[in-house]
Amino acid sequence: MRHRTPLVAILAANSISTAGTSLTLIGVPWFVLETTGSAGRAAVVAFCATLPIVLAALIGGPFIDRIGRRRVAVASDTVCGLAIAAIPLLHHVGALEFWMLCALMALNGFAHTPGNTARYVLIPDLAEHAGTTLPRAASLFDAVSRGARMVGAALAAVLIAFVGSETVLLLDAATFGVSALLIAVGVRGVSPAEPRRSGAPVSLRTYGTELREGYGYLLGDRLLLAVVVMVMLMNGTDQGWNAVLLPVHAEAELAGARDIGLLTALFGAGGLTGALLYGAVGHRFSRRAVFTVCVILCGAPRFLVAAVSGTTLPLAVTMLLGGIAGGVLNPILTTVLYERVPDRLRSRVSGALTAGCEFAIPLGGLAAGLLVEGVGATGALLAMGGVYFAATLSPLVFESWRTMEGPAADGPAADARTAEGQAADEKAGRGLSVPPEVSSSAPSRRAPAP
Repeated sequence: MRHRTPLVAILAANSISTAGTSLTLIGVPWFVLETTGSAGRAAVVAFCATLPIVLAALIGGPFIDRIGRRRVAVASDTVCGLAIAAIPLLHHVGALEFWMLCALMALNGFAHTPGNTARYVLIPDLAEHAGTTLPRAASLFDAVSRGARMVGAALAAVLIAFVGSETVLLLDAATFGVSALLIAVGVRGVSPAEPRRSGAPVSLRTYGTELREGYGYLLGDRLLLAVVVMVMLMNGTDQGWNAVLLPVHAEAELAGARDIGLLTALFGAGGLTGALLYGAVGHRFSRRAVFTVCVILCGAPRFLVAAVSGTTLPLAVTMLLGGIAGGVLNPILTTVLYERVPDRLRSRVSGALTAGCEFAIPLGGLAAGLLVEGVGATGALLAMGGVYFAATLSPLVFESWRTMEGPAADGPAADARTAEGQAADEKAGRGLSVPPEVSSSAPSRRAPAP
């Protein structure tokens, strides 16, 4: 039981933090619509909340290793909790200006990304520590996150209806505090979570070298690069859906915040089901085949159904089925990342991946708001749904997706990139690093050729 405690603590903390984030995902757009009545202002808030996410991801990889994954996760949750709590408190005393709301959401976004990355990159080490396999741990991590997202969305709908969006934000702030406490206590003493002492003294030169290693590895792996481009477009349109299109559609055609909570909860329930199904039987099927089918079904259909239907039932069914398909995706991508990236570079490459995948998120919310005000809600739904569908055709078009069936972290390309990284270390004055190792729970065979 002692060996499983850190993994359980990370899973619990991530689920609580994710549930709180779902409260913000629904509570903040609704709060802006209630107080301003403007879809454009909701889009501006979404832009301010998400642009710092990209900035933090761009530079945060080496920082996480230097400070320590546990410390970064605790500090991240603490800052996020204070930023979110300040919004309803300032509004209660009549001191909240629109620029303050934007600034607090920007602070929340900037602090949230390093904590998410720190928890995420710990999973392979904690899975080995707990004696479970990497695909199973990745599926479990995604499943509990999706389950928490479902619960948080349903709770947000109920609380907004009965006590208002301000209470929802206060509850979100409390979830960050609980998450920080769980990680501070539950992951204490786990060496991969602590600061790395073997590096050179902190300087702009060494920091820049470590940062370039992460981006160099990403740019040298065609599959990871294809993943980044596709997910970037998906995330951008998803942000437009969550921050603007769904709230506007629910306010005009459905039953308001109640239906937003219902639809988001159904999507989360489907995601939980899909993640658990993949964890149980997914290893029996081709990764690429399963991924290709599910990525096409997970997102674009809901934009089309919302555009042509003004009732809740068709969209609810679409969201549930799309959630099941979407729940399969993250365990596959997480396993691929853990297999292809050596531990020495995991934080840096994960930071680079996050920056690339979330690059379009600020623009997605802003574009959705401008489209709604320019061509109407229906036109905006069709336009952004078309972008989503085009992005998800990537696995059918590009040959690099054929390499996702097996690990590549011990392949020739990885060896070459690792050698380059060690040369960069020597140039920065650090000497040779410990050779990177593939997680013991990952297969040791080489990846098939493209």
